Amino acid sequence: MPLSPMNRREFVKKSAVTGAAVAAAGGVAAAPAQAAEQKRDCHPRTWSFSILGTTDLHSHVFDWDYYKDAAYSDKAGNSVGVARVATLIKQQREAKGEDHVLLVDAGDIIQGTSLAYYFARVDPITGTDGKKGPKHPMAVAMNHMRYDAAALGNHEFNYGIEVLRRFESQCHFPLLGANALDAKTLRPAFEPYTVKRIRVPGAPDIKVGILGLTNPGIALWDKDNVSGKMVFPGLVEQAKKYVPRLRALGCDVVFLTDHSGLDGSSSYGDELPYVENASNLVAEQVPGIDAILVGHTHVEVPSYTVKNEQTGEEVLLSEPYCWGYRLSVFDFELELHHGQWKVTSKKAQTLNPNTVDEDLEIKKLLQADHELVVKYVNTAVGTCTQDLSAADSCWKDVPIMDFIHKVQAESVKAGLSASDAALPLISVAAPFSRTADIPQGNVTIKDIAGLYIYDNTLYGKKLTGAQLKDYLEYAAKYYHQVPAGTKVDTATLTNANSFWDYMYDTAAGVEYEIDIAQAEGSRIKNLTYNGAPVADDQVFVVAVNNYRANGGSGYPHIAAAPIAYSSTNEIRQLMIDYVTAKKTLDPADFAAANWKLTQAGTPVF
Repeated sequence: MPLSPMNRREFVKKSAVTGAAVAAAGGVAAAPAQAAEQKRDCHPRTWSFSILGTTDLHSHVFDWDYYKDAAYSDKAGNSVGVARVATLIKQQREAKGEDHVLLVDAGDIIQGTSLAYYFARVDPITGTDGKKGPKHPMAVAMNHMRYDAAALGNHEFNYGIEVLRRFESQCHFPLLGANALDAKTLRPAFEPYTVKRIRVPGAPDIKVGILGLTNPGIALWDKDNVSGKMVFPGLVEQAKKYVPRLRALGCDVVFLTDHSGLDGSSSYGDELPYVENASNLVAEQVPGIDAILVGHTHVEVPSYTVKNEQTGEEVLLSEPYCWGYRLSVFDFELELHHGQWKVTSKKAQTLNPNTVDEDLEIKKLLQADHELVVKYVNTAVGTCTQDLSAADSCWKDVPIMDFIHKVQAESVKAGLSASDAALPLISVAAPFSRTADIPQGNVTIKDIAGLYIYDNTLYGKKLTGAQLKDYLEYAAKYYHQVPAGTKVDTATLTNANSFWDYMYDTAAGVEYEIDIAQAEGSRIKNLTYNGAPVADDQVFVVAVNNYRANGGSGYPHIAAAPIAYSSTNEIRQLMIDYVTAKKTLDPADFAAANWKLTQAGTPVF
């Protein structure tokens, strides 16, 4: 029986306490002295080794923010990039011994930065005009770091299967996906697992089975790339198949790398029969697992345990945040019993790379690639008549969001059939980044990329007026309820129900109010089109990104809605093309305040 979803704050608080306890207990065991003594003993009875883990690197190689064209910085003092993480990994190998350390990733490697986009679209690794493409910087970096395995993340599929396969061919380690199956044969489309051997002088090798599981949501989020080619069953279902197989192969330790979070939740509701964030369920329901490296949800979980309901054994889990913010360290101790190794203790923690320097060898290998991308993102494509900021975009209708709506609506309109072109056209889009800013003066690629940070493509789908209202009511649950007469604090107003900024859609082309004094489901007021109330049976064409159109974030009606238009062009590139063609970005061409927040009918701002 699935666990009930855990309150996110309770979960993170518990994880932080658990991680602090691990750190207070001393963290990593002092292995070198133990190893030296065991080498003198020709028949060791105990041994230790570690598995280091990263996840959701999203093509962060260096400690650099391409959107700001500056070294990365945040309020928490984090650093990003595998170049710094590589230094921590070297330290771990030096402290514990090269043959005492494995290195694993939990997915989302090749999408997420301008560097990722450059090597997928501008100078693609698949090559152009019959010419061989370059090596992906993440393959170069991870090969240098000597990864043993990586799970497939959902974002591995964003640029299509051809790009993913070329990346796979460039890696010196397997990309694992036990639940990424060929749609026709239902056989694994990628390696489901790998078995690594830890050499123990004078004793049997320790066999470590590493099973990789990816996210079922790929079937929705990248439907255009995978439909008819691959299917993605649940993590629990596939783990039940492969964990016993690894044990039958004689694995002494079974380690999972899951691109799936920990709380049993799904952002897509019941659109799929499989849970999105299922790592806790895998640990609970599948016997024979020692530990799980968790990914996908971009949180730090230093150490967390789940009791398996069949065996009563504790399964150890850790999630190292994202982008190279942290490195998970799993430490295992084993004893030899009747010729077989048994795990006697295990612990996990996360390490912060912000105190170490970037690996000089990775810098040397990839500096030229990095400079190519810096030059690309600083390319000017036009000018802007005034500064456009997204700072208030989560509670006000601001011109910078209307820029997105304008491009989406114009692009869909140009591709509609004659009959659909007669229908009213609206656009929906989310405020992906509150720090985005398009400055007055020159507009560069990085300015636009900083506003639209995802590689989404564009759809036009048909919704009725009643469905549109349901859609907007669903979006409005983003706000905490603030009774009339109570002061509105923007610091606490948003992200109710763990509904994050990228999940919150606003609409352009219709006028409406969101009454935050009302209960969820009763907040959309005065919904009109061209000054007239929207009728329940009125049909609209809605310009929407592919993630949302295919069911991302669980919005009602949109996934099953009829398609009026679809394109393989990224919305970000359409925005770049718009500015390039217009030469001048002028809010007078698109700014329109068509929605607002109210409290019992009184405007909030």
